[in-house]
This record gives sequence, C-alpha cells and structure tokens, in this order.
Amino acid sequence: MPTRHCAAPELASLLDGCSAGELIPEFARHGLQQLIELEVAAFLGADRHERTEERLGHRNGYRPRTLTTQVGDLALQIPKLRAGSFLPSILEPRRRVDQALYAVIMEAYIGGVSTRKVDALVAALGSQSGISKSQVSRICQDIDAQLQAFLSRPLESSSYAYVYLDATYLKGRLGKAQQVCSRAVVVAMGVNADGRRELLGIKVGDSESEVFWAEFVAHLKERGLAGVRLVISDAHAGLTKAIRRQLQGSVWQRCRVHFARNLLQCVPKAHQGMVTAALRSVFAQETTEEIASRWDDLATSLADRFPKAATLMNEAREDVLAFRHFPQPHWKKVWSTNLLERVNEEIKRRTRVVGIFPNDASITRLVGAVLLEQHEHWQLEGRRMFSAESMADIPDLDDIPTLQALSA
Repeated sequence: MPTRHCAAPELASLLDGCSAGELIPEFARHGLQQLIELEVAAFLGADRHERTEERLGHRNGYRPRTLTTQVGDLALQIPKLRAGSFLPSILEPRRRVDQALYAVIMEAYIGGVSTRKVDALVAALGSQSGISKSQVSRICQDIDAQLQAFLSRPLESSSYAYVYLDATYLKGRLGKAQQVCSRAVVVAMGVNADGRRELLGIKVGDSESEVFWAEFVAHLKERGLAGVRLVISDAHAGLTKAIRRQLQGSVWQRCRVHFARNLLQCVPKAHQGMVTAALRSVFAQETTEEIASRWDDLATSLADRFPKAATLMNEAREDVLAFRHFPQPHWKKVWSTNLLERVNEEIKRRTRVVGIFPNDASITRLVGAVLLEQHEHWQLEGRRMFSAESMADIPDLDDIPTLQALSA
C-alpha cells in the first residue's frame, strides 16, 4: 500500500531566498503536486519503486500541465502510466484554468468586458500565459446549461396581464461562408399577477417576420404564458399580425413613442415641434374622456394642412389610446415600450465590445446572461412595478364593449 512521508524538509528549503510573492505560488504548486502523487499512488496501489502484490500498474514518466490559478500559473507534473491513463481529480479534461478564475472570466464577459481586457485581467491575477479569445468563448459555454434552464423555465404565474415585446439587432456570422449579417434579437417582458416584472424569453432570427414572431409567442404560450390583457409593442407589421394570431382576446397597445416618430414623418420639419407639443398634451390629460377629446381635436386641426398626419391619427386612435381602459396608475408604464427599451439598451452596451458574434448561439449566450442577471436583480430587489391592489382593478375584456371590438 502507498506510504505517507513528511514533506517538511522540502517545504523548509523553499523559505531560503524566496520573497512572499514567489513563496505563495510555490507553496500552492508543491501542495497540488503532493496531492497528485498521493492520488496516483492510491490509483496504482503502490508508491514509486514500491514492490507489492496490490500494485495495479506502473508509472511511465510525467507530462507537464500548466494550471492557471488566482496565485499565478502553476507548472504541474502529471504522472503517465504504462497502461491506461490517469488524470488527477483536482484537474478537469482540457481545462487549464481553475474554477475560481472561470467565475471571474465568465462574470467579466457577461459584464461587457472585451476578450482583450479579460486577457489583461487574467494576467493581472497572476497568469503569465494569459488567455486567448477562443479560450474565453469555451469557458463561457459553461453558462449554457444555466441559461437553458432560465429560458425554458415554466411560466408559473397564474397570468401575465401586461406583456411587452420588442426587438434589437446585432451583427453575427451566418452559414458556411461566415457572412456577417444583421440578426434580430426579440425579447419578451411580462408583468405577473403580483405586479412584478419578469423577463420571459428571447429568440434570435433573420428578421421580424410574422412567422418568426409567431413561433416566439407560441413557445411562450407552451411554457405557460396566459391571462394576457394588454400587449405593448411597436407597429411592426410582422409583430402585429403575430399578436392578432397568437394572442387573440388581448388588446394591443401601440407604443406612443414609436407612433410619435411615425407621425412626425408626415409633417414638415418646421412644424414638427408644434405637433410634438400638441401630441404630448394628449397624454397629459387625467381622464379617458379628456384624452379622447384632445386626440380628436388634434387630428381635426391637422386635417387641412397635414392630411396624411390626420389620417394616421384617425387610423391609430384606438391602438395608441388603448391604455386608457386600464387602471390610471398604470398608464405611464403601459403606453410605451420604454421599460423594455431600457433592457435593450443594456443589451447593446454589453454586446458592443463583441462587435460581430461568431454564431447565433453566442448571441443567445451573452444576451440570455444579461437577461438572467436583470431578472434575478428584479426578483432580489423585491419591488413591484404595480401594486397588487391596482392589478386586481384590471378589467376583464368581456366587460368592456370597446375592448371586445379591439380584440375581435
């Protein structure tokens, strides 16, 4: 059986002529090497040069292995065997970075730190060999399992009265030719029955087509999305068609910010300031009747000079003003996609350092990690977007004839 020996003389010799900065890595290397020697001795059933009937194999030299740790690069010697193979339990196949540095690298990557700066960070922690861009990508693949659980989790809330849908675009490579293309990244956010925000999911695709959006919403429904009363989004044709097809019985709120941009395109630049101020006055009213009346007055005033603008206002009236049928304390947060736009801005900030993603999976990995981080922050923060009492005041769509017409 393997014997135990005292390493005190060897360790004592390290104290001669070593500074503190040199001593700590050497102690770590020596300790890990001793653990490896003990493990291989137990694996073979005998120490080096020991004769015993319990021996199960023989050594055949060493192979070098560098392990990057928080105290620097440690040059280890891994025993080779004449028959079979041996890997110490303290190491993992094809991994030269210890778990602590793995966590640092993944957190830095998700935080929007470029791979070049990650390399500098690892070097600052003591690794002379640094870390390559491909190694950072391989390390961050460990995030996939956690993200898959988050993005495919059952939507357990009894209902999501409000659902926000929006898209942002990133650059990624596609196909065998690895051509750089614009990739649509769609995001869904919901407000559950307790008035708390949840990030529901993401999907990466070619464009915001009806089929693409429909598949995304259908997947959310398969995971348990239900009880949707109001869907807030811009007026992208593919998205609105998918909403009507997949979320029948809910009301569509056209984002007032996006509508304002569309309206100003129908007005000469010299008059855009006046129209913008007049449109803002519509949303400054405090009752549903005043909102509708001010909207109609503005549309009438634009009819003579800017007929296209007036026509757009008349056509979009019920979609842009859908929020007025819901509790008044909710208006400012449901009449636009601003809440989800802030999440998209964070996605843009985090992904800017990457520039061009190698594939869609890498986009999902980084964007999904950003969403997971934001989602957990909201849960830990504990704040409600709306009070539970005001959520209970959301009307049933069947009780309001106007909403029945909208959702038909």
